[in-house]
Parts: sequence; C-alpha cells; structure tokens
Amino acid sequence: MLSLRNSMRAPLRSPFRNLPKIPSRFISSSSITAKSTYRTPDFGECIQEDRNPDKSRTFAYFMVGSLGLLSSAGAKSTVETFVSSMSASADILAMAKVEVSLAAIPEGKNVVVKWQGKPVFIRHRTDSEIQEANSVDMSALKDPQQDSDRVKDPKWLVMLGICTHLGCVPIGEAGDFGGWFCPCHGSHYDISGRIRKGPAPLNLEIPAYEFEDDESKLIVG
Repeated sequence: MLSLRNSMRAPLRSPFRNLPKIPSRFISSSSITAKSTYRTPDFGECIQEDRNPDKSRTFAYFMVGSLGLLSSAGAKSTVETFVSSMSASADILAMAKVEVSLAAIPEGKNVVVKWQGKPVFIRHRTDSEIQEANSVDMSALKDPQQDSDRVKDPKWLVMLGICTHLGCVPIGEAGDFGGWFCPCHGSHYDISGRIRKGPAPLNLEIPAYEFEDDESKLIVG
C-alpha cells in the first residue's frame, strides 16, 4: 500500500522538477507607456493675419467720420424742429395786437375784448369816476398805486380782466367800490382796478396799449 502511494506522487512531482530555472534578471517590472494617436486640429489656415495695419486704421477713421456726420445731421434736424415749433404761427401773430374803436364805447360803460386769449377790460370813465379814483388814500390800499400811473388818458382805463388771486374773470360795475368784483373768492376792485378788499394780492394788470388817430382808436398789444 505504501509503495502504491509513492508511485502516484512521483508522476506529479517530476514535471515541475524538469522545468528549467529562469534567472531573475530576465523579469522586467518597468511600465509600458501607450502612445496617443489623437491629432490636435490646426486652425492656422482659417486665421488670416493682418499684414496691412494702415488699411485697418483707414477703416477706423472712415467709421468715426461717418458716425460724426450722422450725429451732426441728427442734431441739425432736432434744432430745426425745435426752432420751428417755437416760431409764432400766423394766427398768433394776428392776435398779437387788437384794434378797438373808442367811438363805439359810451361814457360810463365797459367793453371786453379778447387779446392773446385773455379778456381785456376797457372802461370809458366819467368825470366823477376819475375824481373818485384820484381821491383814494394810498395808505388804505393793499397794492398802493396812483390812478395817474395806471392810465394814459384819465377817460380810458385799460386792464387785463383776470383776477390776481386765482385767475378768475371779475364782473364789471359790481362790488363794494363800484368797480369790479370777482365772484370766485370775493375780491373787490375800485374804479381804477385797484384791489380794495378780498384775497387778491395785486391790482388788475395793465397791458401794453397805445392810442392812434387822435385817440379815436386803441391798439392793445
């Protein structure tokens, strides 16, 4: 039995014993570097080098000059539009002056004319009204002013018919002083158009006017 076991082990050991021994110097542990086969694309052919710098500079000057011309043209158009919008139209020029025939206004009566969109009061005063206007004590007035400073001819009183409080139109031959009364807030003006009572701070305004044809015609404006 023992000899049988030994005979079975012998064939298993003999193949390994007969293998040649390989020296250790033939075994290498160095790593192997793989070489990449990817090729980086070259865009050099697509890029054109600027070989003429003067050409680029000339183009830049051309663009700057063109923008300057366009800006100048736009500014000129804007200025012309602004100036034309400010210039007076024919209708406005026609309303710059208003002629009034004084012969049509009886003594002791008022006439209202329109001048530049504003009412103008024209009063043909009587002798008693002129005397009353000149007899007023200046210390009693809110806006002291002599009657002679408000008229060119004592018989004719010319005023803007706009209350100096909030711009309402006063009523003629009314109020506590026989002149004009503003119903909006109760301002009273005398026969010279001076404020005598109420919230209005100033006298009725005197517009620019002049007489023509021996004072038979009044030009307002």
